[in-house]
Amino acid sequence: MEGLSSENIHGLVLAISSSIFIGSSFIIKKKGLKKSGETGTRASSGGHSYLWEPLWWAGLISMITGEIANFAAYAFAPAILVTPLGALSIIVSAVLAHFILEEKLHIFGMVGCVLCLVGSTTIVLHAPQERKINSVKEVWRLATEPGFLVYAGIVFVVVLVLIFLYVPRYGRTHMIVYIGICSVTGSLMVMSVKAVGIALKLSFSGSNQFIYFETWFFTLFLILCGIYLGELFEQGTRYI
Repeated sequence: MEGLSSENIHGLVLAISSSIFIGSSFIIKKKGLKKSGETGTRASSGGHSYLWEPLWWAGLISMITGEIANFAAYAFAPAILVTPLGALSIIVSAVLAHFILEEKLHIFGMVGCVLCLVGSTTIVLHAPQERKINSVKEVWRLATEPGFLVYAGIVFVVVLVLIFLYVPRYGRTHMIVYIGICSVTGSLMVMSVKAVGIALKLSFSGSNQFIYFETWFFTLFLILCGIYLGELFEQGTRYI
């Protein structure tokens, strides 16, 4: 990979900060859920006592901060650099769970953390140069190419199968079902995050992108998916 520009460096710093905040948020929220379960009905049993637990709210704020930093990172750096760094949040969560939640990190967990680190580093170091996008209309043109539309259709079918077939059967016992839904849908959200990030960046620079239909489509898609996946993943974490 060629030398990074100042904008790319800003994006990478934001992406790494995002991973730290998001990785920490899961541990803080889990700590809050466990603490609230000692005095009230557990969230896994349908209770909502965790809403009165300051630790749970601290974890939520940490997650929101991390997501904002991640969103901003896409406006400065290519998606192929930002997205892999999200795997670092897994390492942060694993390490903090070992020391704070006293959950033993066994050999397979250690190998997984090493693979995340090596994979992320390899992609970042050897990522190809991303061509410069000058408007949201360019993102829209790329997103409506036949190849991407076929992929989006496959993603839609897979998500429906997971939601209506596997969540009712295995949602309470296998966290991988929720992770699968979030990950597959997230592959489309990356495109929307990139588009909205570019729209905001260009708009602040004087080229208003919110006069285009495409910008509002990407924004609405991002908001709806974000709300749904946030609730879905929150539901999944209650059963851990």
